[in-house]
Amino acid sequence: MHKSLLVFCALAGGLATSLTSAAQLEIEVQIPRLQVAEYHRPYVALWLEQDDQHIADIAVWYDLRLADQEGEKWLKDLRQWWRRSGRGLEMPIDGLSAATRPPGTHRLQLDGAQAPLEKLEPGAYVLVIEAAREVGGRELLRLPFQWPPQQSLTSSALGNSELGRVRLSVSP
Repeated sequence: MHKSLLVFCALAGGLATSLTSAAQLEIEVQIPRLQVAEYHRPYVALWLEQDDQHIADIAVWYDLRLADQEGEKWLKDLRQWWRRSGRGLEMPIDGLSAATRPPGTHRLQLDGAQAPLEKLEPGAYVLVIEAAREVGGRELLRLPFQWPPQQSLTSSALGNSELGRVRLSVSP
């Protein structure tokens, strides 16, 4: 009986691991087209939190084209991200940092078997999206979700200025 219990636990653990690795997170971030005299693309940071603690960065979009890495100087305008993670990072980071995005809807798809999702403990998390724009404003949106997902879930939030609709889809 003891031996069969060990086999059952090993099989159940393998099943849980395969369920987590099959899980996915899809994020859509809409950057609105603003009618302003001086338009600059927003800097955007996306990260995961649990219990108000920074867990992992997902993406940081900023101006990579400026000479002498001048674009990094303005990352601190993403105030929440900067305080929780940014000031401790040395940019650019392969797979995390990328160029700013033009107006439109931009998609990110994360697989449960890859970083940062592969190391998430089961529990409640929040996807945080922060945007800041030169000669513009700053905006922060939060979308809660459970990991690993037991069923498909889609949630969204609507920004007021620097962000449009942000949609999070989680699937097992």
